[in-house]
Amino acid sequence: MERGGAVYIITNETHTALYTGVTSDLLSRMTQHRNKEYPNSFSSKYNCFMLVYYCVFSTIEEAIAEEKRIKAGNRQAKMKRIESINPEWKDLYLDILSSW
Repeated sequence: MERGGAVYIITNETHTALYTGVTSDLLSRMTQHRNKEYPNSFSSKYNCFMLVYYCVFSTIEEAIAEEKRIKAGNRQAKMKRIESINPEWKDLYLDILSSW
């Protein structure tokens, strides 16, 4: 059985740092970021906890491939991707919390 996945981008309150990740459980992963469960990680160090972009895929392999494409791009490309679905850079965490 194949398991789905999601690629996501989180940022800090001032939007100075962007972190791109992939997961098979977006809600649990966001809880980890928000609680800084890995204190030495990039997201904890730069206080990235705001979910500003995510895209769900039917397989984790598709999500991993998309994560690699996003990470290969520059900051401007990531910002354009975020603004295509979230022009106000709202924290989408509450959206997934209520819909997951």
